[in-house]
Amino acid sequence: MNDQVTEDPQTILDRIQQQATRYETPCGEGKMVWHLWDQSGGTAPVVALFHGGAGSWRHWIRTIPALVPTYRVLVPDLPGLGESDFPPDGDDAFSIAGIVASGIDAIIGNETTYEVVGFSFGGTMAACVGALGGKRVRSVTIIGSSGVGALGSAVKLEKVRHLEGQERHDTHRTNLNRLMIADPAKIDELSIAIQDWNTIRSRLRTPAISRSGAIMKAIDRLQSPLNGMWGELDAPANPKGPERVATLRAHSPQADIRLIPKTGHWAAYESPEIVNPTLLEMLARTRP
Repeated sequence: MNDQVTEDPQTILDRIQQQATRYETPCGEGKMVWHLWDQSGGTAPVVALFHGGAGSWRHWIRTIPALVPTYRVLVPDLPGLGESDFPPDGDDAFSIAGIVASGIDAIIGNETTYEVVGFSFGGTMAACVGALGGKRVRSVTIIGSSGVGALGSAVKLEKVRHLEGQERHDTHRTNLNRLMIADPAKIDELSIAIQDWNTIRSRLRTPAISRSGAIMKAIDRLQSPLNGMWGELDAPANPKGPERVATLRAHSPQADIRLIPKTGHWAAYESPEIVNPTLLEMLARTRP
């Protein structure tokens, strides 16, 4: 199904962002930027969504509306990405996760329980925050995460920062198809606008952190249930996707792990009609 967006991308982004409350929490000597969507007046359970590398809260543009009727949805720009400042230690996953966990405490209080969901590099952050939070974190869900099992294929991306106009636009489309979205028909103007905004503001070397082994160390320390999703056509995982699933199951035999058919790396954008209900089903098991 072709579900290309025809509405102006900035209008969509502005509309979703204007429905949220913006928060800033410390990140070293700088700030970490958060958005909180809450239709409940502070009574609904909290789910925190962590975006991927070279990303921002915009990675969740098609997930936030699906979760807001049920949850308070808390989404940061992770340190060194988006609008958030660079962390004091930009090489250590647990150090960065500590900044993220402290930010959650500052916004919702240090006794409120919450779920964490992470896409790609955000999966490392979700697992590390889950390990730091212990039983206060009700569940950890990772989507398309690297660092689990064998390394997959190297994905060659074209350099884009020096380009302008149509050439820049077309190069983003090429890179999205190689890395993020398997079906080229699903690459619309909104996905290209998000990719461009994110790329301009990306400073953290997320691939090295994702491959550092931190995610597996964190998973082994979790005290809460673990869920996982990968797109069947996830470019960074292929052809080792099944090995990643097997590795995760070996470390966490009770984990709920799903493969999303005919879908690439950015599964929440490419196949929201599958990912959103699957995520809600996973979260429902630990909803207070």
